[in-house]
Amino acid sequence: MNYGAHIAIAAAAAKKRQNEEEEDMAGYNKEDLEGWEFKIVRSTTGRFKDYQRVQDVCQEEAKAGWEMVEKFDNYRIRFKRRVERRSSDSQIGIDPYRTNVGMGEGTIAVVVISVVLVLIAAGLLVSLLVEKGKLQTRELGVVLPFVIIVLAAIAIVVARLRHR
Repeated sequence: MNYGAHIAIAAAAAKKRQNEEEEDMAGYNKEDLEGWEFKIVRSTTGRFKDYQRVQDVCQEEAKAGWEMVEKFDNYRIRFKRRVERRSSDSQIGIDPYRTNVGMGEGTIAVVVISVVLVLIAAGLLVSLLVEKGKLQTRELGVVLPFVIIVLAAIAIVVARLRHR
């Protein structure tokens, strides 16, 4: 089995454990559920470690009638709201059923893959130019700062996406 398959299996197992943990933590009886709906809002980057960010998310969710029930960890917060609040969903201007804030898993994957591809391309370009004699060792002083600037730009984009 290849490395990618192992990663996919491990990710699926972690997701299953997380779902089981959330079900165990819920512990609701029939009366608790009567007239309420629940959701979990997730942050892939752990933005809920910051108190102000938790408050910001709670304020946004409150527009749709959601109340914070509990913060599981820096990645998950459970909310509840009365089912009657559904009738005003079309007037609030936000997605009342969003379950992610910040950078999603897909965005993180794209950024990581992009960085890896840029590094591979830069490495191949430098090695090709050195091999063909078009780039002498002393000229690496020009190429390497360019590669560093590109990587710094990618790091800045990632940092800005994390703090959205």
